Amino acid sequence: MEALTGLSLIIIVAIILFLIIFVYFIPIGLFVTAYFSGVKLKIFKDLVGMRLRKVPPVIIVRSMIIATKAGIKVEQSKLEAHYLASGNVVKVIQALVSADKANLGLSFERAAAIDLAGRDVLEAVKMSVIPKVIETPLVAAVAKDGIQLKAIARITVRANIERLVGGAGEATILARVGEGIVSTIGSSDSHKHVLENPDRISKSVLSKGLDSGTAFEILSIDIADVDVGTNIGAKLQTDQAEADLKIARAKAEERRAAAVALEQEMIAEVSRQRAKVVEAEAEIPKAMAEAFRSGNLGVMDYYTMKNIQADTQMRDAIAKPEKPKDKGQNG
Repeated sequence: MEALTGLSLIIIVAIILFLIIFVYFIPIGLFVTAYFSGVKLKIFKDLVGMRLRKVPPVIIVRSMIIATKAGIKVEQSKLEAHYLASGNVVKVIQALVSADKANLGLSFERAAAIDLAGRDVLEAVKMSVIPKVIETPLVAAVAKDGIQLKAIARITVRANIERLVGGAGEATILARVGEGIVSTIGSSDSHKHVLENPDRISKSVLSKGLDSGTAFEILSIDIADVDVGTNIGAKLQTDQAEADLKIARAKAEERRAAAVALEQEMIAEVSRQRAKVVEAEAEIPKAMAEAFRSGNLGVMDYYTMKNIQADTQMRDAIAKPEKPKDKGQNG
């Protein structure tokens, strides 16, 4: 009895495992749903084959049902290949349905290529139907009169399905428009001309064909705001004047230092000359003593020389102007 019970339990477990494996490899419910939705599939060849190829049948079958109901014919093998290539099958089918309703003429091959290129194909289709507005960051430029202007532009773009693969993105559009704004403002003779006619910026930028090589088509460029910035010309002139002043001060200091050095050199030269005079005067007593010893100079000659010196000093004293006396001393 116990052996029979154990055998029954094993049989029940085996049946349950068989049913789980059977339902996993043969999704009967999915087959029935596909059949009544108009999608013709074979259980073993298609559904079981997907399991063996590591492709989830739910994603493929539901995508085929959506396409069939929308009147779009898509081959099962292409859907499987796109899934195995790490593509988003559901989003590609949704994009195809949206493009078909909008008469965009999008094929499955191009939609799959756009998806595998890393772009959101469904968002691209929506942008082809409903244009998107991109706002540039604050762009600063300087007119010829030296006044800075700050502008913000709004760019209305539409996705170009034909150029989505390999085309540049929004960052390129923003960079090109910013460059066009800077070029237009910089070529203006006065900032007042730009403020009076801001549309000249959008017209000038739009005429340059900035959407070339991008995944978008520029429909319009509108200047949202233009503000006056700083006076760059006056600031540059002020900086130049300060630089010139510093250079002039440096040159004046250089000349002053040269004059001081020359004065010091002259003082040193005078000191050297005075030293020589003192040295020469120190030799006079020695020469006179030698003259006395040799008999070349007599006593009377010596006194005569002293009288001449005293007379010369007296004349010098008389010739010098008298210094005015201090008032405090007179009091």
